[in-house]
Amino acid sequence: MSLIYGHRGARGEAPENTLASFQLCLQSGVTRCELDLHLSKDGQLMVIHDASLKRTTGRRGKVSQHTAEQLMQIDARHNTPAWPTPCPIPTLEQLFNLCPFEHWQLEVKEASRTRAAHIVKAIDELSARFSLQDKIIITSSSRTVLRAAQRLAPHLARGLVAEYAWLDPIKVALRYQCQMLVLDWPLCTEQRLAKAQQAGLHVSVWTVNEPALMRRLAGCGADSLITDFPGLAIATLGNH
Repeated sequence: MSLIYGHRGARGEAPENTLASFQLCLQSGVTRCELDLHLSKDGQLMVIHDASLKRTTGRRGKVSQHTAEQLMQIDARHNTPAWPTPCPIPTLEQLFNLCPFEHWQLEVKEASRTRAAHIVKAIDELSARFSLQDKIIITSSSRTVLRAAQRLAPHLARGLVAEYAWLDPIKVALRYQCQMLVLDWPLCTEQRLAKAQQAGLHVSVWTVNEPALMRRLAGCGADSLITDFPGLAIATLGNH
């Protein structure tokens, strides 16, 4: 049976990548999550999808131009299902403290070599402090990030995020010694799924929100599904 990951928490039901969203994901019975990381001005791991603040907070500027303390004051429910209370941008440290997930997919966006090195080191240090090294995987579509992870934290699991198939995603994943292939669902053909699993890769598919699609991908043998609606996924596929 396919495992279920909450996409940015429970993005379809609460403000994405906020504590409220991750708590809702856990309350629905889903104990795995996917989230996105950027570094603050002072080198803290902030849980937010975009490099810019605009979409989720309505503010101008970039995550990297503000300190963690400043970012933790900013309400991130700007583009979201109606939510009654402010939802500040959290740090990964806060989530590690407050959310007992069994497994975390930590997606790192495109980064320069220097920034990629900083973010990988920060993930390594924080996951070590919380004894979570075996419960996290660093995922990215960026070769720069995967290369940095391979070099600086080879003991942490890696996953390639693939949205396009112009390069064979399985080959690329194996080149960076990844354990996981995170596929955009239209790329998850039965043939590619079988080939990836034969190569020893866990195949995680995103973003799977329709019950019929959940059933189809689970039926094909996808190892895990990433969904905006973790409660719906549990109701559709049963609790595992």
